[in-house]
Parts: sequence; C-alpha cells; structure tokens
Amino acid sequence: AMEGGPGARIREGDCAVLKRDEVFKAVSVLRRRKIIFEKQWFYLDNAIGHIYGTTFEVTSGGNLQPKQEVEETTTETKEAGTDNRNIVDDGKSQKLTHDDIKALKDKGIKGQEIVQQLIENSTTFRDKTEFAQDKYIKKKKKKYEAVITIVKPSTRILSTMYYAREPGKINHLRYDTLAQMLTLGNIHAGNKMIVMETCSGLVLGAVMERMGGYGSIIQMYPGGGPVRAATSCFGFPKPFFDNLHEFPLSKVQSLLSGTFTTETLPADPEENALVEEESNGLTEEKQTSPQETEEEPTPEAAMEINPTEEQDAMDVNAEDVEFKENKEKENKENVREKQIKQWERRKKLLEAAALLREKNADGLIVASKFHPTPLLLSLLEFVAPSRPFVVYCQYKEPLLDCYTKLRERGGVINLKLSETWLRNYQVLPDRSHPKLTMSGGGGYLLSGITVVLDKGKSESSNSEALKMEEPSSKRCKLQDLPC
Repeated sequence: AMEGGPGARIREGDCAVLKRDEVFKAVSVLRRRKIIFEKQWFYLDNAIGHIYGTTFEVTSGGNLQPKQEVEETTTETKEAGTDNRNIVDDGKSQKLTHDDIKALKDKGIKGQEIVQQLIENSTTFRDKTEFAQDKYIKKKKKKYEAVITIVKPSTRILSTMYYAREPGKINHLRYDTLAQMLTLGNIHAGNKMIVMETCSGLVLGAVMERMGGYGSIIQMYPGGGPVRAATSCFGFPKPFFDNLHEFPLSKVQSLLSGTFTTETLPADPEENALVEEESNGLTEEKQTSPQETEEEPTPEAAMEINPTEEQDAMDVNAEDVEFKENKEKENKENVREKQIKQWERRKKLLEAAALLREKNADGLIVASKFHPTPLLLSLLEFVAPSRPFVVYCQYKEPLLDCYTKLRERGGVINLKLSETWLRNYQVLPDRSHPKLTMSGGGGYLLSGITVVLDKGKSESSNSEALKMEEPSSKRCKLQDLPC
C-alpha cells in the first residue's frame, strides 16, 4: 500500500521506514551508511530517487536493487500428500548441508534459486499437504530471499513499529488504542490542542499528522524539556513546528494561581533529563527551583578563576597570559550565547503561557506514565467548555480513581472508561483463522466532554436556580431505583 501521497520519492535526509513482512524499522536515508535490519546489512544509496513503497532486493556488497516482479516459479510437479502424519522432523529430510547453502550464497545465486534447490533436495516435500508446502516455501523464502520494502512513515506504521519493538517507550499504547484516542479527541485541522504525553512523542506526532499543520498544539512536559524522538521519525515539513509550543508541568500550578514568572526556568534539557525520568512533573517545582538559583550566578567565567590565580603566583609566561585571555574571551561568548538561548526560551515560554491563559483549548490528550488524576484536574482548567478530552493509562485502577474524582467535581459529561479489544486474523484461501498470538491488553481510555463548571454562585437568579435543581432531582430518582 502506498503511504503519503502517490509518487512521493525517497530523498536524501528523509526519514523512512524499512519493512520486511510485519517487521518495521525507522531509519534516516543517508549515503554510505551501513544499515543492519533483520540480520541483513546494506546501504540505502540506491534507494534514493525511487518511489516510496518500492520493494528492493539486497544484492552483493549490500546494494539495493528494485525487485522485478517475477511470476512465482511454482514447482511444476504439484504433487501433494493427503496429510502430514508420516512426516517426522528428524532433520534428515534435507540433503543440502549448511556448507552447501553457504557455497550457493557465495556464488551469488539468488534467494529464489536457493529455495528451489532446497525444495528439490527435500525428501519429504512431496508428502506434505499443499498448505504445508506453501508454508515451507514461505518460510524458506523469508530466510534466503533478502527483500526490503521502503515505506513512508505514518502514524499507523510508526505506532505498529514502536508497539512491536519498544512498547515500554510508549507505555504499551497499542495502535488501535491510539486510533481511538484521535477519534474520541475529535482531532482535526484548526484545533487548539493540549497534549501531555510520555510516549517519546508518538502521540504528539499522531496529533500533528491529523492536524496537517493547521491549528496549534501546546505540549505539556515533565522535567527539563519535551521528548520528541518519535515525532522526528514522521518527517514533518518545517512549518508543522511553527505552531507547536511547549510548557513545563512544574509551572501549571503557578499559572493557574497567577504567580507565574519565567525567572526560575527549568534547567537546560540536557541537565534535567535525569530528573524527568524519576519524578512526576507536578511535584517538580520544589526540586528544580533551588538548584537553578544556585546555578545561575556561576557562569563558566567564574569557574575558571581559581586555576589561573595559582598560575599567576608561579610567574606566568607570555603564552599563558595569551591563553588566559583567549579563554576569557571564549567564556564571555559562551555566557552571551547562554543568555541569548535563555532569552529565547523565556519568550517561547511566555507565548505558551499566554495561549494557555486564554483557557479556550479545543481538546486535551493525556498519555503518560504519571497518575492521571492530578494531571487532569489541573489541565482541564485550560480547556473550553463542550470540548472532548481523552486520557490513556496502561492500567485500569488509576483511571477508575480519576473517573470518581471527576464525577465528584462535576464540569464533565459523557464520561466513559473503555478498553479496546484487538484480534489479528490470518487471511489465506481455505485457512483463515485468528492468529495464535493475540494482544493481551492495549491499555485503557477515559474520555469525556467538558461543560461549564458552575461554582454555585450565590447571586443566581431564579432561572439559574431552577437549572441547578434539575440535575439534583434527577439524582434522587436514580438513587431510589433498586440497584
């Protein structure tokens, strides 16, 4: 299947996905860079300029050659047994040895021919049933025919890849659950979305893909900076990132209470990567502020003074003085650079804060390793009424807790806690059946719609009082019903 528009071509520097059967791997398309995928090594040089979705064969020297569509060479003698009861797998049915096969490979004989030889030299092949023969051929082809398809990354492909390769990095968010999130969150172009995720940027990328570069996204992040490893695999064009903002979770409370300042920024992302791993973003504030206040007054210039003072006492050469001056110049430039960076980050932070302060987001998506309740209760403040929100959690219990708290607080309707169920099928003539490996659980979703939260105003007029009474009378009726 062609992904990403008809006829998109593979360009140098692109992000592409390699596919072989049901295995995917994301790579950057670079020249003369060895890539190892499924026990095969090769270079992507020859793929550049071809259309996405092309299937290549790996030839000698690791070069990729577009695979010519060959008519399936079937074994002419279609003899098949009636059943497999007399076949014993004792490893003696294949006359070709490992060395024979290696010799064939070294001669540069194509995978297809090796498979053909294996069939001819198998003593049991003719006794197998037709299905077993097909299965045998398929298995040998997989082993000896080095074919790789290069596809354009998309949410579907990347979420499948992450779920199969490193599910821990995306909190075991299964691809069908992600699809449900995008639907329940009503994500479309022109939205103003708040996204809080610790899924390596996969959920963020999925939202960005749906919005197609129109609208704005504010990514809430724990720790020192947002993680966007998976987002970069999508290969979005530059303009997609113009309306992507980020805001630290540690500042949410201060923004809500009106004490928000940009004075105590979280430290640089590099320094803070560790903190992010260990602690929940909401309890972060206390941890980072003391550190920053200590760090800021010590630029590198100040750190350099001690060693040079000692040298002064030891009668410095002219060279040392020159070295010292250069060092100071370098330090001044470094400090200047740091200040510019800091200023830019402040500006970005203030922009994001201003967007949040409007409290008119069109939706909220949460998929993180943190407990959803405190996150949701604070982030829902920024969402306009009558808008959807979706929370993903790998486990059911935190969402049950969240459900109860939201019910007590009010301000939400249509609360649903759901789990999607996924079953894969093998579809082949005469042998379609569910695959034996069925996914155990794809996590849980809590979704709902925001409504105006009535704070119980005392100066409410009669009509408002009536409105407020209505739900309570309904509630009585519900309680009277036998459980």
